[in-house]
Amino acid sequence: MNIDDFVSTNEPTDDGEQFQLENDKLLDIALDGSVIAKAGSMIAYDGDISFEGRSSAEGGITGFLKEAATNEGTPVMEATGTGHLYLADQEKKIQLLELEAGQSVSVNGNDVLAFESSVTYEIRTVESIAGFSAGGMTNVFLEGPGTVAITTHGEPLVLRPPVRTDPSATVAWSETTPGSHVDSALSNLIGQSSDETYQLEFTGSDGFVVVQPYEEGAPQQ
Repeated sequence: MNIDDFVSTNEPTDDGEQFQLENDKLLDIALDGSVIAKAGSMIAYDGDISFEGRSSAEGGITGFLKEAATNEGTPVMEATGTGHLYLADQEKKIQLLELEAGQSVSVNGNDVLAFESSVTYEIRTVESIAGFSAGGMTNVFLEGPGTVAITTHGEPLVLRPPVRTDPSATVAWSETTPGSHVDSALSNLIGQSSDETYQLEFTGSDGFVVVQPYEEGAPQQ
């Protein structure tokens, strides 16, 4: 491929949408106002854009996703101005969700990449879960209207309840609330320290659950 073809093949495109995927791992936000993004996810920008830490619903910039057990956080930033903001996160695949007014989704904090400023957010914890990593316990509740960009390791799988999932492979859920389930048979097979022993249990028939082919958290010892 000659240099001109390389440039024309890989330069940004413009489809008129505010949130646009340049490829499945790179998000292009046409900014005219403000958006909330995961801190450290900016790889490039043009125009006149400024960045600042954004306090969470719990208070404190690094409290956006405050892990109950480890007290670690996933800080976010607010990008304000006009121009194009390019985001990526460790080569993870990006999924765009369009939320109508009143629609909501709960997302693992590690998997929130960006969302429009019109989207409201709140930290929620699955109180009934114990025994595995805090990343599988604390999630971000996002409510529309607006666009939300989430990330997955590989292609996601969307399941309908009733279903049980490994907390470390669970990315998001909507219109359903998880409980807990302990599988003693799995504990005997693979050891009590595995996340697979402790499962999220989604009952009923409403909503959906998103999982990925990757276990993102490590179990607590």
